[in-house]
Amino acid sequence: MAVSSRTEHDFLGEREIPGDVYYGVQTLRAIENFNITGIRQCDQPLFIKAFGYVKKAAAITNRDCGILDPKIAEAIIFASEKIIAGEYHDQFVTDLIQGGAGTSINMNANEVIANIGLEYMGHNKGEYQFLHPNNHVNCSQSTNDAYPTAFRLALYRKIDEYLAAVTQLTTAFKQKGTEFAQVLKMGRTQLQDAVPMTLGQEFNGFASAMETDIKRLQEAQQLIAVVNMGGTAIGTGINTPKGYAQACVNTLASLSNIPVSLAENLIEATSDTGDYVQVSSALKRSVLKISKICNDLRLLSSGPRCGLFEINLPKMQPGSSIMPGKVNPVIPEVVNQTAFYVVGADVTITMAAEAGQLQLNVMEPVIAFSLFTSLQYMTQAVNTLVKDCISGITANPEVSSHFVMNSIGIVTALNPILGYETSASIAKEALNSGKSIHEIVVDDRKLITQEKWDELYSFENMIHPEML
Repeated sequence: MAVSSRTEHDFLGEREIPGDVYYGVQTLRAIENFNITGIRQCDQPLFIKAFGYVKKAAAITNRDCGILDPKIAEAIIFASEKIIAGEYHDQFVTDLIQGGAGTSINMNANEVIANIGLEYMGHNKGEYQFLHPNNHVNCSQSTNDAYPTAFRLALYRKIDEYLAAVTQLTTAFKQKGTEFAQVLKMGRTQLQDAVPMTLGQEFNGFASAMETDIKRLQEAQQLIAVVNMGGTAIGTGINTPKGYAQACVNTLASLSNIPVSLAENLIEATSDTGDYVQVSSALKRSVLKISKICNDLRLLSSGPRCGLFEINLPKMQPGSSIMPGKVNPVIPEVVNQTAFYVVGADVTITMAAEAGQLQLNVMEPVIAFSLFTSLQYMTQAVNTLVKDCISGITANPEVSSHFVMNSIGIVTALNPILGYETSASIAKEALNSGKSIHEIVVDDRKLITQEKWDELYSFENMIHPEML
C-alpha cells in the first residue's frame, strides 16, 4: 500500500515528502546531502530536548514582545514541550556532521515543531500558511544563535553525566584506599623499585587525581553556560525586537534549569569557539589520567606467575582462543581505547575551532559531534570501569610484602644513618650476591642492630617515614 505524501517547496524547488513524517523539505535535502557518520540527532536526545527549550523560550519571548500571535506561540510552545518530554525524537534525522554550520539541524527542529503545532491547531502537516518553520518557529532567531545555544545546553548536561561517572569512580578508589590501607607494597619509579608505600595510598592517589579533574571540568562547564541567543546572524541582533536577547535567555534559564547567561559581546560569542576547546582540554586531561591509571592496574595485576600480581582484577571473560586459562584485563583495555578516541577528538575540536572565518565558525557541527561522542563514550567507559573492575579488585598482600622485604629499594631508609656511599655499596652487594639488605646490614656487616632494623622497617615507619 502506497504511503501518502505531501508537496513542500523551498527556494530550490518542490519535493515530495512522505505524508507520515513531521520533518520537511530542508530536512529531506539534509538526509540526501549528509550521509556521513550514521549518527543522527535522534541519537543525542539531550540535543533534541535542548532545541525544544530554545524554541519554547523564543516563542514565549516573541509573544511577550508582541511580534508573535498568541495562538501561534501556543502551538509552538505545545510542540516544544512534546519534544522536551521525549516525543517525536525519531523525526530528528539529520547527520550530526554536516555543512552549513548546523542549518539543517535547526531547520529539522523548526519543521518538526511547525508540523506538530499545525496538527495541534487543527491543520494538516505542511500547511505552513498557518504556522511556518521560518517565519514563526524560527522567529527572532538564526541558526547561528539557536544552534550553538542548544548545543551548549545539551553539552552542559553531557558534562553533568560525565562528572557523575567520575565522581562514582573517585568514590570507588577511596573505598579501595580504605580497604587496602594495611597492604604494604613497593612503590616504583621508571618501573624500578623505589620506596615502600601501601596499596591504599596508591588508590587514594588515584582518587585525588580524579577530584582535581572534577574541579577543572566544573570550571570549564561554567563557560558553556554563556550563550549568544538573540545575536541572530552574526551577533548584531538583526530581526529581533528590543530587549529580546536578555528576555529570551532569562526565560531559557528558567525553563531548562541551567544557569545560562547572555554573552557580553554577541559578535564575539557568535564567531568564537574557544569555550569548546577549553572543555575538550579539561576532558582530555581527565581521560589521560584515567587511562594512565588503567595502565597501572594492568601492570599491578600482571602475571599471575610471571608478573607483579599485587592485585587481582575481576575475571570477565576467557582471554585467549588458543591459550587455556589466560584471562586478560579487558576492562582497563577498553577504557584505554576509549581514552585514545577522546584524545583524537580533541585534535579535531582544536582544528575546527581554528578553521572558522570572520563572523562565524561553520565547523561547529564537527565540534558538537566530537564533544557529544567523547563525553558519551567516556561516561559509559567510566561506568563500566567502576562496575566491572574497580569495585571487584582484591589485593595479594603476601606477594607485595615479599617484594618489599626482598627489594634493594628499602636501602634508601638507611641513608640518614649510614650515608649515601655506604648505602650504595650495600645496594651493589645485594645486586651482585642476591642477598637481602637485612642480611648484609644486620647479619654480615653488623652496621645496625636488629632492634634498630625493626624500628626503621616497621610498617608505620615505612609508609610514614621519619628520620630515626
